[in-house]
Amino acid sequence: MRASQFFIATQKEAPADAELISHKLMVRAGLIKKLGSGLYNWMPLGLRVLRKVENIVRDEMNKAGALELLMPAVQPKELWEETGRWAVFGPQMLKIQDRHERDFCFGPTHEEVITDIARKEINSYKQLPLNFYQIQTKFRDEIRPRFGVMRAREFLMKDAYSFHTNYECLEKTYNDMHQAYSNIFTRLGLKFRAVKADSGAIGGDGSQEFHVLADSGEDALAYCEQSDYAANVELAEAVTKATRQAPAETMREVDTPKQTACEDVAKLLGVGIERTVKAVALMVKSDAKENFYLALLRGDHMLNEVKLTKLSGLADFRLATEEEIRANLNCPPGFIGPVNVGAHVHIIADTTVAAMSDFICGANKPKFHLAGVNFARDLPEPSVVADIRNVVDGDISPDGKGKLSLCRGIEVGHIFQLRTKYAKAMNATYLDENGQSQIMEMGCYGIGVSRIVGAAIEQGNDDKGIIFPLSMAPFEVVICPIGMDKSEQVKTVAQQLYADLKAAGVDVLLDDRNERPGVMFAESDLMGIPHRIVIGDRGLAEGKVEYKSRKSAEAQTVAVADVLSFVQQALKA
Repeated sequence: MRASQFFIATQKEAPADAELISHKLMVRAGLIKKLGSGLYNWMPLGLRVLRKVENIVRDEMNKAGALELLMPAVQPKELWEETGRWAVFGPQMLKIQDRHERDFCFGPTHEEVITDIARKEINSYKQLPLNFYQIQTKFRDEIRPRFGVMRAREFLMKDAYSFHTNYECLEKTYNDMHQAYSNIFTRLGLKFRAVKADSGAIGGDGSQEFHVLADSGEDALAYCEQSDYAANVELAEAVTKATRQAPAETMREVDTPKQTACEDVAKLLGVGIERTVKAVALMVKSDAKENFYLALLRGDHMLNEVKLTKLSGLADFRLATEEEIRANLNCPPGFIGPVNVGAHVHIIADTTVAAMSDFICGANKPKFHLAGVNFARDLPEPSVVADIRNVVDGDISPDGKGKLSLCRGIEVGHIFQLRTKYAKAMNATYLDENGQSQIMEMGCYGIGVSRIVGAAIEQGNDDKGIIFPLSMAPFEVVICPIGMDKSEQVKTVAQQLYADLKAAGVDVLLDDRNERPGVMFAESDLMGIPHRIVIGDRGLAEGKVEYKSRKSAEAQTVAVADVLSFVQQALKA
């Protein structure tokens, strides 16, 4: 591609609303242009990147035996009513009507549509297993679109759905998809990690997320360096091996006039924060009535709301208001605790708290806490003991093979074992070997194709711009001829090298715009082109050109006669 025939629209300043570096750099490099809130035009340069990601995804899906199809973006209400999701999917679903006032949605996902295809087209066990996929635009009406393509309302997604006669068959395809995803992110040149995850609104049983590792990632991940254990912090099990010691102190009130946070109470009393217990007040609806709960956590631990929702009856809990706390405990927040509460207060203790003795907690009395508190002696044993906290760095790995470390990641893929959730709701059946009707088992496998571009930039960037992996860079090589309009020799060598690289199958950009060297270099660095060849009269006088890798601070000279083979070797490396 010749730059003079391409569209390069870089800009010096990032938009004022851009928070993440990927958003800033994608706009500055001219990959995307904003149309509206959460809506972006993919400009020619950005589309080249997007298509390269898409092609790798498609290639690996095909190799894994999946079959590509394309489903409508607009879906009828009736399908979503069959699964009950029309009413419960939430405000993220963009609902629309046609001229006849029939209800539709702009698809946020396609479980209903693909299940409808399966129940109409699959009749016999002999047709199974099948794995269909598409690469298509989705729309989710995010309440606060931000971070550019990382949380846009309209985005490109690869979603696949598999159908099976039994769970063992589903497991095999699930594992095949896990391997295909690993292949995809490896070929894209990304540092990533697959982690156990919560199935969320999609539902089903087992699920794993694929995260691109980046400090700016929204998700906290827990992993063990001594094993292959990895999980989203939402799901990572907090292992407690401590056993409760016998009481060594008597319970007593301590004056804490201004101290409401566990850290401040511990500092006042001269003890470690791990000696304190905090109470999180909750309201839980049951039989049209709301009950008051206290969730007990060690002072330095954080409540894991996903784990809490998985406990019986707590799926729809909410945090109690200050008024509700005062009404139930006759005490303001900051001094509440589990001692001497009424029978109407339900206590849930984290496993770590249940193993504590002589701990410090709120006294349910303004400006006071209790020290030397012990279960069984000073208050009843908690009615529920469960893992309800986030893991922390240094916790025991659930597989027992080491300790956990924490990092941050950007979710770019998710695979689910849906089992029969959608097939049963929509009566997707097949006839088995005995002619009996059976419900199909299902799997679901998604990749955020457009999100990968933003995630790659979050992982690879510097003060000059984007550092793309070779496999997804808009161009692999850029040729920067200095004074091409004034020097016939520079022009000849540049055009010959351009022709040779193209003939060798290299995706090359010839910057023939007659721009100043500084402009050419700055723009190629900003756009993230991995390899740069500079051709000028001074170097040619010695029979050499200059080569620089985007990842290297220093340039090096290469003989004109060797530059083609040199670049080919650099691309292989």
